[in-house]
Amino acid sequence: MQKIALFGATGVTGRLFMEKALKAGYSIKALVRSPNKVRVHHENLEIVKGDVLELVDVLKTVKDVAIVVSLFGHVKGSPEWLQTNGTANILEGMKRYNVERIISLSGGGLPFPARDQPKFADKMIRAIMKLVVPKILNDAISHHEVLLSSGVKWVIVRGPRLTNDPPKGTYRVGWVGVNSSTKISRADLADFILTQVEDEQYNFQMPFVSN
Repeated sequence: MQKIALFGATGVTGRLFMEKALKAGYSIKALVRSPNKVRVHHENLEIVKGDVLELVDVLKTVKDVAIVVSLFGHVKGSPEWLQTNGTANILEGMKRYNVERIISLSGGGLPFPARDQPKFADKMIRAIMKLVVPKILNDAISHHEVLLSSGVKWVIVRGPRLTNDPPKGTYRVGWVGVNSSTKISRADLADFILTQVEDEQYNFQMPFVSN
């Protein structure tokens, strides 16, 4: 099984992804700022203490892996360009160690005009985001631009409102306004992200996953 470099392992979605991936037989090298927050112990889990904004820490994490899964995001007090600059560091590591593919996580506010068909409600949500959380939206758009120019294979998984509901075990994979709903459980989102480690049908696209 492939070894995965994981960023964002201490977030709820990241933790669920990590547990599912380890159970499925993958090896994981996870970069975390606070190792004491990792409550999972497994022979195939390697913890690297550090920060995604520090290139030297990212290089340690990306070395000797087959694929990157990037699930880190903004929390209170995060730098304005966290996702953009962190992704740039990851891409530098991927280039240095010949890692060819990255799966990144973002929200439905990130537009994908090639496939999205936003309805009125979708447009309203995006407009509200521009007013209330412009930092997060602008950073998501910028991180996409960094991936576009990277030369690696990328997938940006997008989701609507995330819940802690029990997993349904099924979900819709569509686009904003197309075969989509307004929420998804983090467990189901993590499950879909794990399927993308082996499935490359969404390379260079931004599938929108919802329950």
